Amino acid sequence: MTQAPGTGVISSWDLSVGVDGPGTRFVVFTAGCPLRCRYCQNPETWRMRDGRASTADEIMDRIAGYRRFISVAGGGVTISGGEPLLQPRFTAELLSRCHGSGLHTALDTSGLLGVRATDAMLADTDLVLLDIKSYDPATYRRVTGGPVEPTLRFARRLAELGRPTWVRFVLVPGLTDAPENVDGLARFVAGLGNVERVDVLPFHRMAAAKYERLGLRFPLAHVAPPDQASLDRVHARFQAHGVTST
Repeated sequence: MTQAPGTGVISSWDLSVGVDGPGTRFVVFTAGCPLRCRYCQNPETWRMRDGRASTADEIMDRIAGYRRFISVAGGGVTISGGEPLLQPRFTAELLSRCHGSGLHTALDTSGLLGVRATDAMLADTDLVLLDIKSYDPATYRRVTGGPVEPTLRFARRLAELGRPTWVRFVLVPGLTDAPENVDGLARFVAGLGNVERVDVLPFHRMAAAKYERLGLRFPLAHVAPPDQASLDRVHARFQAHGVTST
């Protein structure tokens, strides 16, 4: 899809607390994603044609209405999706304008399209929320349908640039919880030097009704969320490698 400068396609926007970066966040969900994660909670963002066109000016006007609230709450603006780097010019403009106005900025990405993020875009990004779905390549492909190496390459680049990063890892019983997969990710993250923490996110089935409304099959409808003992084991593995996990 060809986009005019300053124009993008979004799925929605929302306010969130604590899950999309520090403080209260204004979150822009861009439309379109090249991956099809089996546990995706936002299937409505998969296709750009299902979103709506919006200009950067429109988004900034919307943010302005919440600026005092999010600033007082120690928050900022997060560009999420979908996959924001599917629309790199639009994402870069939003990050630049927010950063230039003094708002804390975060980019939530799978890293698959990390080559589309210019150094200038990343300089305008105060925090990268990097979703590493799995460390083992075969498991990553089972989870997402895509390759893991572009994400790992992007993670190394973020480390070289010294960009603060939070890694997100979804724990799915029987899919991503193999000890060698968790240990591999923990070793990788420990060697980067710029990762402030790993968010271990327990898989849940809260999006099942959304899939049903969209006429889609939820691939993991039969999988139960991880129990506390499983979560504790995974946190222990990250901590054994000197990695802070939450």
